[in-house]
Amino acid sequence: QVQLVESGGGLVKAGGSLRLSCAASGGTFSWYSMGWFRQAPGKERELVARISSSGSTYYTDFVKGRFTISRDNAKNTVYLQMNSLKSEDTAVYWCLADPPTGARYWGQGTQVTVSS
Repeated sequence: QVQLVESGGGLVKAGGSLRLSCAASGGTFSWYSMGWFRQAPGKERELVARISSSGSTYYTDFVKGRFTISRDNAKNTVYLQMNSLKSEDTAVYWCLADPPTGARYWGQGTQVTVSS
């Protein structure tokens, strides 16, 4: 069983930065693809970025050039560096672990609020 714990959310002004962390336990982290998702009020959950076990990254268009996903396999942690934050980035952000077994694991979510 994989457990994920997100941290780093909070309140920030537009144009500011935050770094989210997601610490994994209970499995072989280096084998997992990892992703960050978010859900804003009244909207569906959407993919923000993902990183493969080999380090390849993918970003959705609305965060390209502003957000960076990275991983530290020695610390079993994936990060989401968020720069140039906008009010529309306000959402609950979740970490996802996607191991080769096909099972998926979610963290508890962390709130990010960007004030204009």
